[in-house]
Amino acid sequence: MSFKSYQDLQVWQVGMDLVEQIYRLTHSFPQKELYALSNQMQRAAVSIPANIAEGHARDSTREFLRYVSIALGSLAELETYLILARRLSYLEESDISTTHSTANELGRMLRGLQKALKAKLASRTAESPHLT
Repeated sequence: MSFKSYQDLQVWQVGMDLVEQIYRLTHSFPQKELYALSNQMQRAAVSIPANIAEGHARDSTREFLRYVSIALGSLAELETYLILARRLSYLEESDISTTHSTANELGRMLRGLQKALKAKLASRTAESPHLT
């Protein structure tokens, strides 16, 4: 499986979709949250496709795996912020249903990519144990 660019990766594309959704959702937050929760949500969301891109650009399976792990952490962070925004009544459940769906899909994709990268790394290690 070879991709010319990180932009060819479906997981990166779905990550970018999630970023757009988060920016649209946080646009309606109260002004007092401009540099607080909305900013944190935007940063966590942007971190996901950014880490996928950076990991892919590292041209190392081990490094890519590390960055996918970071992206998964950012996704969990973002999901926590979404729950908080809902609990603070900044968002209605109907406002975030599509975003939750995209986040769930992205999580599945990231875990699948993580599993594939671990398998690739394990097979390389089995072939050449001195490369660990």
